[in-house]
Amino acid sequence: MYAFHLIAEKRIKEAMQKGQFDNLPGKGKPLVFEDDSMIPEDLRMAYKILKNAGFLPPELQTEKEIKQAVDLLENLDDEQMRYRQVTKLNVMITKMNMMRKRPVNLEADQIYYRKIVERVKVRKK
Repeated sequence: MYAFHLIAEKRIKEAMQKGQFDNLPGKGKPLVFEDDSMIPEDLRMAYKILKNAGFLPPELQTEKEIKQAVDLLENLDDEQMRYRQVTKLNVMITKMNMMRKRPVNLEADQIYYRKIVERVKVRKK
């Protein structure tokens, strides 16, 4: 193993002397490390591969759908459609809570939460 390290170091030094690392994207910028502490250790590599391929983990996909549903709800005028959207939003939040094993905290963003509550009006029949 030691010989492999020596060969690798020698090739890296040669490449540096030839200037092969001069035009790399991000040169001179700090590396950004992702916080994957909330991902179980055995799933980290799989999530990283999926992320690099352009896919989102199921939790993030559901979170993205929740945000889209809230945005749609804010722009709906039809009362019946708003009621359907709120029902859909409740199902998605329940699904998210079950996946995460901890509740989604919409109240953390009080502005969104208040807007949802203010916009939803249900008529009594």
